[in-house]
Amino acid sequence: MFVKICGLKTAADVECAVAEGADAVGFVLAKSPRQISVDEVARLVPLASVLTVGVFLGQTVAEIRSVVAATGIGAVQLHGSAYTAKDFADLADLGVPLVRATATDSPITVGSYGEDMLILDSPRAGSGEQWAWSALRGQTGRWMLAGGLAPHNVAEAIAAVHPWGVDVSSGVEVTRGTKDHALIRDFMKAARAH
Repeated sequence: MFVKICGLKTAADVECAVAEGADAVGFVLAKSPRQISVDEVARLVPLASVLTVGVFLGQTVAEIRSVVAATGIGAVQLHGSAYTAKDFADLADLGVPLVRATATDSPITVGSYGEDMLILDSPRAGSGEQWAWSALRGQTGRWMLAGGLAPHNVAEAIAAVHPWGVDVSSGVEVTRGTKDHALIRDFMKAARAH
């Protein structure tokens, strides 16, 4: 089970996620309670021995290219319906995995926009609200379930829809934008129990 811990903001967050066995860590570069600066991402990327993912929402292709060059992030996540297949095509030459994150309650084809991985999220991304992910039974390919996942329900979600991976942010926070390392540990144990 591939596990991504997203919305990390501190060196301690990164070190905890890596030590607990996360496969990827995400840094939010879009407006959000979890947003960090390009300089902070550049400082945190070298601390991670796992896939580092820059999360973008609303930035242009040129802005994304600039951030990748400045930070050395290992993957680009384009979040939301504003990004098109052309945007993915325009970033393909970066040589890093491209991740498409979208809200949906029905299966969609992984790779249809040229992405390497797909995140299927709740209609209110980042809200921490559980949603009707059971409709995703039968989804195939390298896709991650996100939205409303937490230590208490991630095992149930995995058993129900059999994702390739899971992505969590608010489900491992004590307050919005502040990670709790005990919750990260609990989430990793529950996710890896399958």
